[in-house]
Amino acid sequence: MGLNKKSVDDINVKGKRVLVRCDFNVPLKDGKITDENRLVAALPTIKKLINDGGKIILCSHLGKPKGEPKPELSLAPVAARLCELLGQEVKFAADPEVVGPNAKAAVAAMKDGEVVLLENTRYRVEETKNGEAFSKELASLADVFVNDAFGTAHRAHCSNVGVTEYVDTAVVGYLMQKEINFLGNAVENPVRPFVAILGGAKVADKLNVISNLLEKCDTLIIGGGMAYTFLKAKGYEVGTSLVDDEKIGYCKEMMEKAEKLGKTLLLPVDTTIAAAFPNPIDAEIEVSVVDSDAIPADKMGLDIGTKTAQLYADAVKSAKTVVWNGPMGVFENPILAKGTIAVAKALADTDATTIIGGGDSAAAVNQLGFGDKMSHISTGGGASLEFLEGKELPGVAAANDK
Repeated sequence: MGLNKKSVDDINVKGKRVLVRCDFNVPLKDGKITDENRLVAALPTIKKLINDGGKIILCSHLGKPKGEPKPELSLAPVAARLCELLGQEVKFAADPEVVGPNAKAAVAAMKDGEVVLLENTRYRVEETKNGEAFSKELASLADVFVNDAFGTAHRAHCSNVGVTEYVDTAVVGYLMQKEINFLGNAVENPVRPFVAILGGAKVADKLNVISNLLEKCDTLIIGGGMAYTFLKAKGYEVGTSLVDDEKIGYCKEMMEKAEKLGKTLLLPVDTTIAAAFPNPIDAEIEVSVVDSDAIPADKMGLDIGTKTAQLYADAVKSAKTVVWNGPMGVFENPILAKGTIAVAKALADTDATTIIGGGDSAAAVNQLGFGDKMSHISTGGGASLEFLEGKELPGVAAANDK
């Protein structure tokens, strides 16, 4: 993977028009932003470009308008909040066609250090198809392109990949740089021992990740719903636990692969069981803990057990690099969050470089209050998974090499 990319530190943008692809895909409720983490994360790159005297044109998608203007998915609230966060005007170009008369006029009138925000790039149907015309229109506004949106880096769209073909200079922002440094280097060049922890519900979602990480790590830990397919592959009774019957053969293969490569593959030695999945998800629920080879036929595993939590925590203690993707159980329920909390705590207590691979594990770590104890929490779910699979991400690949 080409991970040595030019960044905003390698260019001079004074007096230049800089198009910045950010990830402003924030949750909105009644036109108000309910979580502004992504806006705050984008500020260092934006401030750097302002201070360097560039003319900053920001763009992003928001939700899935599917190629038509939907007022409830407008980036107008983002522009208003960015004004407050940056302490300066952010001019909003309210063109349904994104690159329209408002955008063109606003950009033409810009002075160094000023900021304009374009409308939701997915208002254009070509955006997700990487259509040439829209890529050219975006590029026509800019001299330089900066991609700082890791969350969409695994997709080749106009605003992150297509546009790079029509500008001379394309670099990554600080957020992308951080993701490449942590996620990319952890997988390609880790400080050992390297421990990978995979959880979440389905084996099918993580097929390539399991296989790739087995080749890279020293110890692979499996938890969450996907552990039961592995336990069934070992010949254990798993009761009514979540199992992907089509992937039992695959799990056997992975256990053999680990043995052949001399890697440690850890599976739950005990499990927290209940009569059924909690409904609603955070309902009080009666649970007990049994050994993994003693799950009753009418019970369902919903979290790793206490001995497993200790085993996994011990495995992390001597690690120098830890990557974690996916919770250990139904962490949304306080009674079934114990395994996920134990792993999060073990990561918080270690001196290792700890990398949380986006999605549910990022949500879990933040909700449980361990966020500030981690070296890096990825901003992309699908993108970080594909990075961990060893795939080249189009949004990273499109930036100029150093």
